[in-house]
Amino acid sequence: MPLITLQNVDYSVGGPLLLENVELSIDKGERIALIGRNGAGKSTLLKLIAGELQADDGEVRREGGVRVARLEQEVPIGAGGAVWDVVAEGLGDLGRWLAEYHHLSHADVFDGDALARVQTKIEAADGWALDQRVTETLTKLELDGEAAFSGLSGGMKRRVLLARALVSTPDVLLLDEPTNHLDIEAIDWLEAFLKGWTGALIFITHDRRFLRALATRIVEIDRGQVTSWPGDWANYERRREERLHAQAQENARFDKLLAQEEVWIRQGIKARRTRDEGRVRRLEAMRNERGQRRERVGNVRMEVANAESSGRKVIDVKNVDFGYGGRPILRDFSTTIMRGDRIGLIGPNGSGKTTLLKLLLGDLQPKAGEVRIGTNLQVAYFDQYRATLREDWNAIENVAEGRESVEINGKPKHVIGYLQDFLFTPERARAPITRLSGGERNRLLLAKLFAQPSNLLVMDEPTNDLDVETLELLEELLGDYSGTLLLVSHDRDFIDNVVTSTLVMEGDGQVGDYVGGYSDWVRQRPVAPTPAERKGATTAPSAASAPSAAAPSAPKRKLSFKESRELEQLPARIETLETRIAAMTAEMNEADFYRRDSAAVASHGAELARVQAELDAAYARWTELDA
Repeated sequence: MPLITLQNVDYSVGGPLLLENVELSIDKGERIALIGRNGAGKSTLLKLIAGELQADDGEVRREGGVRVARLEQEVPIGAGGAVWDVVAEGLGDLGRWLAEYHHLSHADVFDGDALARVQTKIEAADGWALDQRVTETLTKLELDGEAAFSGLSGGMKRRVLLARALVSTPDVLLLDEPTNHLDIEAIDWLEAFLKGWTGALIFITHDRRFLRALATRIVEIDRGQVTSWPGDWANYERRREERLHAQAQENARFDKLLAQEEVWIRQGIKARRTRDEGRVRRLEAMRNERGQRRERVGNVRMEVANAESSGRKVIDVKNVDFGYGGRPILRDFSTTIMRGDRIGLIGPNGSGKTTLLKLLLGDLQPKAGEVRIGTNLQVAYFDQYRATLREDWNAIENVAEGRESVEINGKPKHVIGYLQDFLFTPERARAPITRLSGGERNRLLLAKLFAQPSNLLVMDEPTNDLDVETLELLEELLGDYSGTLLLVSHDRDFIDNVVTSTLVMEGDGQVGDYVGGYSDWVRQRPVAPTPAERKGATTAPSAASAPSAAAPSAPKRKLSFKESRELEQLPARIETLETRIAAMTAEMNEADFYRRDSAAVASHGAELARVQAELDAAYARWTELDA
């Protein structure tokens, strides 16, 4: 039985329905990735599931006793106190009593009366088991309960908020962009943790590698419609293209028929005398249907304004030292950046990536050594803190700065038309930017950045809040950029797809220089010793550690007759299962599918999930035997 079911749910914030006739069920143990363009309604759907918003129409039904917890996209303003207190807040009033007892019992001055009062409240609510649960949750997530929440890094604050969500032992966990502002190490940790999570998980993310690693089902929001795609990301991409192609063909057939009927209705006097009134009514219905068709949201059209070429040597760094308050950021660092290089900067939050950028650009001076900047440089800088956007200006003013047009590669373009390339309607372009979402602000900053002629593009965390389609288009644009690129990002796929070499902040002032992107660095980096190994103990290698190049590969085992026979039969079996899944998915996409009773819809979904699991197992077995 589903934990949560949405039936015929509508929700609007003015204008067309943001979510229309939503049918969705959430089962135990699922890991659902919620995807869609910025502004499609993903966060709104999470809030409806959490009960924080009420549907305009339809029903959100939760099975009795189902607990739901949501991790917000941003750290709440005003959150403070000790980590123990913040985590305990996930238990409501009882959590606050436990936090109060925790502080009173650890206070320097003993207050027996206050301690007795709060102890009585906890005992009346049978709450001592929950006190232990807070401690266990802190231990599991490797958190110090006594640490001040305000003093933590952004990534650690997100981990504390995750602990607050988990301490209530929810049956359904909702995560809104959980990887935002996390460094790669924290993302890897979160990914591994969620793989072991036994409850149902629904998450929104722009991180494609994170999505591929976790999702067992894809739920897409497109023009108000919610569609469920069993299986992983690759399966979704393949079937989405098939659906869009079929939809385009059907729309073309419909539009051709409508055009023929419009010609008929406009014929002369003789034709009008003999009109078929039923045909006229059908034409009116077709006009209404065409008018209600919600066209697919367009893609951002990006073009970067290239400047004249820079000198061949862009930046030359020799034996640079730099640090703050005795903490080394760089020690004896040297590198040479040539025209056309695409360099990624990787490292934990706070390791000094932005500082290194400023040193390379001459905004900071080294304590020792030399940074020489090349000739004819025109720099465009994407700031992760959006500091280059003026809050008292709208989008037009931020991009054009008083002009009516911008010049892109020698061609003038009206600023409103240019902003429409970045999916800003004229009304949205004139709205104060204080009303823009995080994704819209990021698109605006890209529009401002690409309107500047440049031959050195510096991008500090450009991928936060961008949807997957825009990310892929940005990758294509950077691939065609003729200048030099310096990129700071925690998006592993984005780094892999864009850069040709990486500078890695390895700690204690050391910077590693590696050929290739993130995946190449993972293969090349030295294996860090475990804490036990650093103490001289002998332990088994970590599953997350890179394999040693010297480790001998296991010899191939000869297949038995039965296994050989199984391997021969698997391709046909896989083809049969894929055909079955395609047929069942096509059935779900039919207009009248969700008019069936809820039990039939749920049964169909369960059978589809079973067949998909069988297919996954067949693929895994084929890979195992073929190896």
